[in-house]
Amino acid sequence: MTVAAGTRLGPYEIQSPLGAGGMGEVYRARDTRLGRTVAIKVLPSQYSSDPELRERFEREAKTISSLSHSHICALYDVGREGEVDYLVMEYLEGETLSARLGRGVLPTEQVLRFGTEIADALDKAHRQGIVHRDLKPGNVMLTKSGVKLLDFGLAKAFQRPLDAAGRDQAAAGQHPMAGQGLTAIPTVVGSPNLTQAGTILGTFQYMAPEQLEGREADTRTDIFALGAVLYEMATGRKAFSGATQASLISSILRDEPPPISQVATMAPPALDRVVKTCLAKDPEERWQSAGDVGKELRWIAEGSAAGVAAPVPVSSRRRNRERIAWMAAAAASVLAVWLGLSRARPGAASSGRVLRTNVLLPEKLQLNNAVISPDGGRIVFSGIDSTGKVQLWLRSFDSYSAAPVAGTDGAILPFWSPDGKSLGFFADKKLKRVDVSGGAPIILFDVDGVGGAWGKSGDILFTPPAGPVYRLPATGGKAVEVTKLDASRQEKAHRYPFFLPDGKHFLYLALNVSGNSRDPANRIWVGSVDGSAAKPLIQANFNAQYSNGYLFFIRGGDLGGSLLAQPFDPARLETSGDPVTVADQISLYGDFLGFGDYSVSENGPIVFDAFRLVTRLEWFDRSGKRTGAFGEPATHFNPRISPDGSRIAFDLYDAGTQKTQIWVGDISRGVQTRLTSGSFSNSQPIWSPDGSRIAFQSDRKHQADAYVKAADGSGADEAITDNDDQRIPNDWSPDGKYLSLFDRQAGGDRLIRLSAVPVSGDHKVFVVIPPLPNFLGSPRFSPDGRWLAYDTDESGRSEVYVISFPEGQNRVQISNAGGSQPRWARHGKEILYTGFDGKVMSVDIDSSHGIRPGPPRPLFQLPEGTGFGWDVSADGERFLLNVPVIKSSSVPLSVVVNWAAGLKK
Repeated sequence: MTVAAGTRLGPYEIQSPLGAGGMGEVYRARDTRLGRTVAIKVLPSQYSSDPELRERFEREAKTISSLSHSHICALYDVGREGEVDYLVMEYLEGETLSARLGRGVLPTEQVLRFGTEIADALDKAHRQGIVHRDLKPGNVMLTKSGVKLLDFGLAKAFQRPLDAAGRDQAAAGQHPMAGQGLTAIPTVVGSPNLTQAGTILGTFQYMAPEQLEGREADTRTDIFALGAVLYEMATGRKAFSGATQASLISSILRDEPPPISQVATMAPPALDRVVKTCLAKDPEERWQSAGDVGKELRWIAEGSAAGVAAPVPVSSRRRNRERIAWMAAAAASVLAVWLGLSRARPGAASSGRVLRTNVLLPEKLQLNNAVISPDGGRIVFSGIDSTGKVQLWLRSFDSYSAAPVAGTDGAILPFWSPDGKSLGFFADKKLKRVDVSGGAPIILFDVDGVGGAWGKSGDILFTPPAGPVYRLPATGGKAVEVTKLDASRQEKAHRYPFFLPDGKHFLYLALNVSGNSRDPANRIWVGSVDGSAAKPLIQANFNAQYSNGYLFFIRGGDLGGSLLAQPFDPARLETSGDPVTVADQISLYGDFLGFGDYSVSENGPIVFDAFRLVTRLEWFDRSGKRTGAFGEPATHFNPRISPDGSRIAFDLYDAGTQKTQIWVGDISRGVQTRLTSGSFSNSQPIWSPDGSRIAFQSDRKHQADAYVKAADGSGADEAITDNDDQRIPNDWSPDGKYLSLFDRQAGGDRLIRLSAVPVSGDHKVFVVIPPLPNFLGSPRFSPDGRWLAYDTDESGRSEVYVISFPEGQNRVQISNAGGSQPRWARHGKEILYTGFDGKVMSVDIDSSHGIRPGPPRPLFQLPEGTGFGWDVSADGERFLLNVPVIKSSSVPLSVVVNWAAGLKK
């Protein structure tokens, strides 16, 4: 339809047409409320006539409107005026990349700059669970301020959701718009792809093989399209071509485009490697994040500007692990050279460029935390291998591999001696030390420590779970308090000491561990080893460190925080100026309240573990066959299926607010609705037996309390617990009377006990399992309410047990070779759990006379990386798994060298 000038669509007044395309006409308009120029896209009537399609589009558009990035065209509004549906977008002046390519090849500088900006925009969206799915030159606008991506994520808005059986309704011919890609045509006048045939070719030429084969698109699909766009910018040719649709599709599925260096001889050879990796047929062989592509393009750009030779590309046919290992080796070599030069030439570390890279750690290792040595040349890290074993590993930056440190089984939170020859760590509820060169560890003190530091004078500082900082000779002996908890400020713990250069003062974090993240007691202080009065520095919730004139600390939320650096005078013990962001999305660990996984050295690199988790909720049957998916990729946790099997509840982490909220999804309709909101975090949903209510934990008042809310979102939240102790609900008894809880006291040893609380009445908490010095996880009620299944590692490894409820007696072991996360099924006649080898295990249960388990038997292998919550239907036939979108066979550790140069800029 054509909209005349002067027509009002809501508060927007149409001024003139801008273009037309498959998604409708585009007009220049004026926002009469804000007095700004906007672009209005009017949708075709055949799309707006379908209520369900329109509702889905509106919901997706609202999600996309949350994207805020300098290289993404902002979606301001979505509206309907009479029978006209429209989108309101940022008005851009410039030309599309498609139009620019019509005039020939782009200079290498522009290829790298535009490519980096596109990659940054994709990375921003991917971190929020949004995939473009239709990246191509016609959807890239070149403006004075740089690249702007158009139609972001809208392709998915017009796709039909999976039905209850996991089938795509449109693909099955159940919808009149079946098979039509509605964002295929760029909304730009004069585009060469405006004919129907041209449109199909113009879209297909940037589609990844998995899209053409009808498989689900994810973030790596966008990375393939980015590779095709980079190739075209660098060579002036499309990466894939064909005289017909069939031949084009065949080319994408089977052929490799000629190397860029053969077509454009002046292009950097390293660009070949980046693009070929983007264009790998197998998503597992591509770059696994757009952020990594952007880093590679920046590195090439900086190298080109400095006249540095680019590396020789590796074969694109190598398997993923080989390719990553090659890159890691190259990075290690560059890093070693850089470190050597910076040590050889005083001042070099602050005069050159910032170097950002990743270092691979052992395959299939789950990282706890990593600490860099005082000289900046090595890292020690605590990790969990595929068998569940925890130990320390040592990696030098001039080596390609890491080696385990003997005698460090169970070790966590390591710290270095000042000379780099020894390590301190906590294991078996003891403080220990071990020489890096070898030898048996030495026990120094009995303590379940949560932070240590080793000073130049030979003293070690450490902290218990609740209490002050203690000083201890490095040879062992008597521990002396060097800080004092201030009861007037509700301080309950001092944690994570870090020595300043003089060896006499140290940083530490004061916490009210029963309070929430906004508690005024949470603050960084400077203490003294002689126990004299401490000095407050800044309000903070996470550990602080010092290096090279800067105080490092974290501002963040539930899972990822920003690492900031602020000028700090260690002589005057004072900060100055404003903090500057060094890195985003530093991983934060709930097991250690207030702890962010980063480490700085005196003059060397910074290492940190970046939070990159994006998952998809997927359905599987008992054989391990994928049968469907729910929703879009995002950061999900703790999915729970409703008792009647029609809905799911789950946590969703928002990287923008850095908070977690609970959402409820309708399985058959594919619709999801946010249940909770606020400036605080709400998580771990649990359905009531009748499905009318949801219990969850919240930090709105204390660190963790149990709340209940109507599942339809109506009414107020009801507090079930309300005191300083940490109460985390984990299941609802089948009779509706009780919630089981993880129950940890605010002070003392802070051991976890399994308790329960009546949902109605006085809410008086009672203990089912007394406090344990071991891990306790995943309690679930049996369908008859007489038993609780849970897992604990008190035997030395995690195993699944069942006890009677409410007595907490008659314990029976269910697993026999390690297990966790038990779930009941088949009316209490089966327990399912996950084994250490990543398999879902099944045990038949006879509860006619107590609990008599059968032998465990494997059902299927979990997808790689699955471990952030799963659930099973009551009949045991359908499994809802939280599957990582980006799978990797190794753990990357981020490294920033010469960070001070970046701060000075």
